[in-house]
Amino acid sequence: MAGGALVMAFAVTGALFDPDLKLGGVALFLGAVIGAHDGVLLPVVIGAGALLHPIHRLVRAALLISLCVTLVALPLVLGRGRVPDNPSVLPLPYGQGLLVVLVATWVTTLVLLVLERGLAIRQKTVRTQTIPQCPSDG
Repeated sequence: MAGGALVMAFAVTGALFDPDLKLGGVALFLGAVIGAHDGVLLPVVIGAGALLHPIHRLVRAALLISLCVTLVALPLVLGRGRVPDNPSVLPLPYGQGLLVVLVATWVTTLVLLVLERGLAIRQKTVRTQTIPQCPSDG
């Protein structure tokens, strides 16, 4: 939380002392970001979470992460705003980046599921084994 506050303070300070600051543009951008978050991303994630409730918690988390990352990255992947005469606008392979994040999310989920399953089997085995009785000292 402190890291986020520091980043926000840096952004606000940079914006306030920028000689080319256009308050109308900054306000419009901030409004669009808040509107997109509260009007699109948040309802989609809440709805998806409600629909996915019966699914295992790790799989549900991976699905929600995948949904959020895809929603945020989709405009970049589709190349909205890219112009042929300016290669510095959206210069990175965003589709490849999205794929890497999705694969990492699902590989991590799979590893956690396997570890969880192994731990459950081990705990079940330990519970079902009989513990030998020690002879009494008396």
